[in-house]
Amino acid sequence: MEAEANSGSPEDSWAFIQRPGEGCRTVPLAGHVGFDSLPDQLVNKSVSQGFCFNILCVGETGLGKSTLMDTLFNTKFEGEPATHTQPGVQLRSSTYDLQESNVGLKLTIVSTVGFGDQINKEDSYKPIVEFIDAQFEAYLQEELKIRRVLHTYHDSRIHACLYFIAPTGHSLKSLDLVTMKKLDSKVNIIPIIAKSDAISKSELTKFKIKITSELVSNGVQIYQFPTDDESVAEINGTMNAHLPFAVIGSTEELKIGNKMMKARQYPWGTVQVENEAHCDFVKLREMLIRVNMEDLREQTHSRHYELYRRCKLEEMGFKDTDPDSKPFSLQETYEAKRNEFLGELQKKEEEMRQMFVQRVKEKEAELKEAEKELHEKFDRLKKLHQDEKKKLEDKKKSLDDEVNAFKQRKTAAELLQSQGSQAGGSQTLKRDKEKKNFF
Repeated sequence: MEAEANSGSPEDSWAFIQRPGEGCRTVPLAGHVGFDSLPDQLVNKSVSQGFCFNILCVGETGLGKSTLMDTLFNTKFEGEPATHTQPGVQLRSSTYDLQESNVGLKLTIVSTVGFGDQINKEDSYKPIVEFIDAQFEAYLQEELKIRRVLHTYHDSRIHACLYFIAPTGHSLKSLDLVTMKKLDSKVNIIPIIAKSDAISKSELTKFKIKITSELVSNGVQIYQFPTDDESVAEINGTMNAHLPFAVIGSTEELKIGNKMMKARQYPWGTVQVENEAHCDFVKLREMLIRVNMEDLREQTHSRHYELYRRCKLEEMGFKDTDPDSKPFSLQETYEAKRNEFLGELQKKEEEMRQMFVQRVKEKEAELKEAEKELHEKFDRLKKLHQDEKKKLEDKKKSLDDEVNAFKQRKTAAELLQSQGSQAGGSQTLKRDKEKKNFF
């Protein structure tokens, strides 16, 4: 077999080695090589680069989201208090640099300001979904760049969603069910019962059972702590049975016995935050931070982000295989999409050209119609003018005839008057002469 592999051209030998179905051979080492230090190298590199973790806190106003974050990370996160006067849900993101021993953590806390404050809560989940998708899209755009800087890129994808449930003791609200159903394919949801000291222990047990039953019946997929790793399988399996966690948050420290402990003081007694008989805060901290933080990060990348990436690339026309189940070439896909785009561009260009020609024809027809109307109007006005002119000329002629007739009558009258005056004068002279002869 080895002679057959070594015979022939290098291409034939390479094809033989890469033949599908060929298994790898285990070869013993004659001495120490040194690649057993790879885990240490990876740890050192990861520690030097630091880690990032992003938490989304979803819940109605007044459930103690900020207080629980302060309690979880044993610090006081400075931030401006929310006014809760916005007409809709606003997402506020705050990033902090934390240091524990020699490990650095860039922590981002995203809060949903105004969630559940509206009368109409139908669209309260939409800003949250849009925010999560926007972080996926930003990471995808960074991946698709020619020059990528993912090692320095601040990953803002949400790794864990702490969903705060009001301690009603009855059942989940419709807002909670709708929101978690919309988010379960996009983020790791860890449901928690906030301010669990508001209800009794028996009511809390029934409430947990009721919540779990409603989540299952409505098909809501919450984050399950992984049990495939033997080192954490037992504890994670046990903790999965305690979901949802009933928690209490407090940054106030009280002296209990000889120790200072985080607790809440009530007239009837004291509730210790880190006492597992009082609440599940310790369980939440163990599962979220100390045991499964890396799995949450991995699940975000390998499950939720990959689902978003696949859907987006399929929308763009990229596929793994062609209709004949053959591997798809990125170059061929690009050329096909480019040709498709050019075809659509030419089609749109032709449609625009035809539309332009049609608009020009319509405009020409409108102009011709307007020109025809103007000619007709001009002809009507011209005829009207001619008629008016003829009427004026006829009236002028009539007036001229009247003037001439008047002048003739006047001349005749003056002539008659003159003749009458002459006749009267001759008669007077004749009478005077007769009188003179008489005397």
